[in-house]
Amino acid sequence: MCGLVGVIEGDTPRREADLHAVVESMSAMLRHRGPDDAGTWVEAASGVALGFRRLSIVDLTAAGHQPQTSHDGRFVVVFNGEIYNHQVLRSQLSAHCHEWAGHSDTETLLAGFSSWGVKRTLADAVGMFAIAAWDRLERRLYLARDRFGEKPLYYGWVEGAFVFGSELAALRQYPGFRNPIDRNVLALYLQHGCVPAPYSIFERIYKLEPGCILSMPLEAAARPLPSPPFAPTRDGDVELERYWSLNDVVHQGMAAPLQDEPDSLNQLDEVLSQAVQDQSMADVPLGAFLSGGIDSSLIVALMQAQSSQRVHTFTIGFDEAEFNEAPHAKAVAQHLGTDHLELYVSSQQALDVVPSLPAIYSEPFADSSQIPTYLVSRLARAHVTVALSGDGADELFGGYSRYSWNRRVHDRLGWLPRFAQRGLGTAVQMVPASAWNAVGNAGLGVSRLGEKAHKLGDRLRGAHDLHDQYTMLMSIWPASTAMALGARPSRTADSIQLPVAAGPEERMMAWDAVGYLPDDILQKVDRASMAVSLESRAPFLDHRVAELAWRLPLRMKIRNGTGKWILRQLLARRVPAHLTERPKMGFGVPIGSWLRGPLREWAEELLSERRLTSEGFLDPGPVRQKWAEHLSGARNWQHELWCVLMFEAWLER
Repeated sequence: MCGLVGVIEGDTPRREADLHAVVESMSAMLRHRGPDDAGTWVEAASGVALGFRRLSIVDLTAAGHQPQTSHDGRFVVVFNGEIYNHQVLRSQLSAHCHEWAGHSDTETLLAGFSSWGVKRTLADAVGMFAIAAWDRLERRLYLARDRFGEKPLYYGWVEGAFVFGSELAALRQYPGFRNPIDRNVLALYLQHGCVPAPYSIFERIYKLEPGCILSMPLEAAARPLPSPPFAPTRDGDVELERYWSLNDVVHQGMAAPLQDEPDSLNQLDEVLSQAVQDQSMADVPLGAFLSGGIDSSLIVALMQAQSSQRVHTFTIGFDEAEFNEAPHAKAVAQHLGTDHLELYVSSQQALDVVPSLPAIYSEPFADSSQIPTYLVSRLARAHVTVALSGDGADELFGGYSRYSWNRRVHDRLGWLPRFAQRGLGTAVQMVPASAWNAVGNAGLGVSRLGEKAHKLGDRLRGAHDLHDQYTMLMSIWPASTAMALGARPSRTADSIQLPVAAGPEERMMAWDAVGYLPDDILQKVDRASMAVSLESRAPFLDHRVAELAWRLPLRMKIRNGTGKWILRQLLARRVPAHLTERPKMGFGVPIGSWLRGPLREWAEELLSERRLTSEGFLDPGPVRQKWAEHLSGARNWQHELWCVLMFEAWLER
């Protein structure tokens, strides 16, 4: 796990020594991603320069150093990530009489590029990665990203040069960086709480979408694209293509569904076990995050079954019972016999992380679970260099409650005419949230009923179809274009084209997998873990697991309103159900109460009307109204306010 940067100054390149200095300055901003080694490579005649920071995981010798050149001298590569099946690929490549200098997956990739080409090599690779490869023969750059977007890759144009790298902070080090904030993208951020690919918060800087290869010849580097390309496309000399598509996986899987439940369970056991085994490849200490829920418990159970030693597992706890998963994790760890470490974090320790968040994420990011994710990563890094996680299971196996909740709303209210739905939504919202909360707490045992009731009201009033309903459900500031001053509606990546037979749950799972998962969940984990030089791996996101998951009929994922049915059956083979069966808790912190308490002064300064007005990015009116209602306790606007606060804190930095 590492950090990469690069520039192409095709028209008027600097001298070789100056190019080295530029990429060294850029890669220095990524030292946290790779503290073990650094390197640069320059082809001054072409104006091409590559830089790298290395976190040594596989082949700790100098043979794993990057930038690395292929044996035939054609390709030079910088590569962040892991190719888990690289030994299999290497054995196939050995038939072409390759001589190997070491045992790194970087060397295997280069041999594949030379023998098979970039696209075929990536199609055969199992892994997570962001790759930049310079083809010295064709004078063409290739940028590639893994299938689900576990590893980040930004690219774009600054002062007439083409730049790329693992994080925005590195690109901003390029001399003369003055790209303005993109107000249209700011509106997207306010809606989603993160910046969705293919955009970044800056104009003319973009994110490569998951599963894509972008290629461009040297002469195209000086000609900025007017907007980000949407895969697959060809814009002049710049070509963007997919080497793997979830859309194809969904169609193929639903066209040939599995029917036999015992056989399906055995197939999943075999494929997921193989993914865990592959991702346990490392020449450094390895462990796992453990929350005690279905996903992480299953990964740890498979790891421990394959290991002759006790697996290192890590969790953090909070004194607030609503957010504390530590007792559940400890019980699972004791049953499996892992070497378990837990750390109870005080509110102050969590709050101390807040000032660091803008630097960790390098562009606005507002999922407040970023705080515990960073804390558990920091705990793990004190003992291991690699940690496996359960990320991706919810999106593939129907784990989020919104899947079954949306189905129930649709079944019970979908028959009503639109005018009746709008009227019901208005009536629901006329009842104050505090009154709904009182009913929920007193008689129904439902926390934050007011927030949920008003969100249902929004959906009934404004949604015309399932995609509208989903969009509203996932929106933090639905009127974000009006909130971001000067913004216009932006095109987003085309929605996945799902089979007609796909039901509401399956459609939402697919939308989550191509949007929420890479843009929020995986970005959160990557930045939090890499901030402490920890590599995080997600076996559920092995594409072979995903392909099997989409062959499973919905009844094997969601049954009687409960998600991840088949994962629960698989886990029950190794862990008693009573240790893991409980309502989904989520991985959060009490941001709402903190904003009324210890974070109030900090928030008040960032949300002041004077400040918002002088900056000119956000409409102060709705922000100040929600801040007042939150402080009074009339409403819980924690998500909306945290979204604004993370932008303001990032902007200040």
